[in-house]
Amino acid sequence: MKFDVLVVGAGLAGAALAAALRGSNLKVGIVEARPPARPAGWDPRIYAISPTNVEFLSGIGIWQHLDAARMAPVYDMEIHGDAGGQLDFSAYDSGLRELAWIVESSLMQQELWETVKRQHNVTLVCPAAPAALAIDDHAARLTLADGRRIEARLVVAADGRDSWVRQAAGIGARNTPYDEKGVVANFRCEKPHRNTAFQWFRKDGVLAYLPLPDQQMSIVWSAPDTLADELVALPPEALCARVAEAGGERLGKLELVTPAAAFALRLMRVEAVVQPRLALIGDAAHAIHPLSGHGINLGYQDARALAGQLTGLPAWRDPGELQVLRGYARARAEETALLQYTTHGLNRLFKPADPLLSGLRNLGLNLTNRLPVLRNALIRYAIAGRF
Repeated sequence: MKFDVLVVGAGLAGAALAAALRGSNLKVGIVEARPPARPAGWDPRIYAISPTNVEFLSGIGIWQHLDAARMAPVYDMEIHGDAGGQLDFSAYDSGLRELAWIVESSLMQQELWETVKRQHNVTLVCPAAPAALAIDDHAARLTLADGRRIEARLVVAADGRDSWVRQAAGIGARNTPYDEKGVVANFRCEKPHRNTAFQWFRKDGVLAYLPLPDQQMSIVWSAPDTLADELVALPPEALCARVAEAGGERLGKLELVTPAAAFALRLMRVEAVVQPRLALIGDAAHAIHPLSGHGINLGYQDARALAGQLTGLPAWRDPGELQVLRGYARARAEETALLQYTTHGLNRLFKPADPLLSGLRNLGLNLTNRLPVLRNALIRYAIAGRF
């Protein structure tokens, strides 16, 4: 099999890239271990999708086909420090319709899969697992575990934080473990959330409430490993009481909808996001702390930038040419670095129990809250990647 672009990994970023190449003349292949599956109830893996990425997903024909009854807009956000600090964001005050949309990972994944499955210039190689990768001046050659061989002018690694492709290509990654896990679960609430997202910087981690339809909400609690393991092991009623107490009973009594799960957190920076005939996108290119909610937003913007670079090429240009791929790397360098260092810095700032630091960080939240111009500028940068 021969392709112009071979995407390894059909997760959200990889499938979005393939969908975004619909209007190109490129022949695209996708290697994936298994088709996506929807859970029976609500998916515990929830993402806050920025308006910029709503626009991107609409442009590639995904957003308008998602089930609106399973999505919730965020109109307001309250951020609470660990000693009285508070920062409020409002879509209305910032001239926006919403700050974000809360969407299940599997809902987007299923629609992306169905879209690329019907796409005229895409071939799905599934089920399949990579076994060997060789790259030279003329092509990249991928051998699958079952012996099949694929040749491509460009290979895109979209196979997650522990990317097989990245390792096979010899691109190093620096991992900084947080010794924390992200605990996720969904709840039904006694009180209405009014499409408000809440975040608490606590002494035992960062807790976020994200609104869902039908008076439900999802949590992401970035907690030290010991506490995270304890939370996941709690019986439903005890977990509900613990989460409600941690959020100051803001949404009243809680009822568990989806059992708690946890995943390890770490900061990951790679030595390079491109090399001849290879590009990294999504979690294969970067991993950040979830406190900003930007993980998949970065991945979608990777897909958008790389697709724009490739679609705009004249027919005679080689998509695997290093000069072409460097344009993608430059386009993504600023936002990725800014969010990685900002979220890492915030995590470190709110971790120490030092009273002096506690006072300074909470003062910072309150001062920012009293400066609408600065507060709204922060919203616009988070949403559009520019002030």
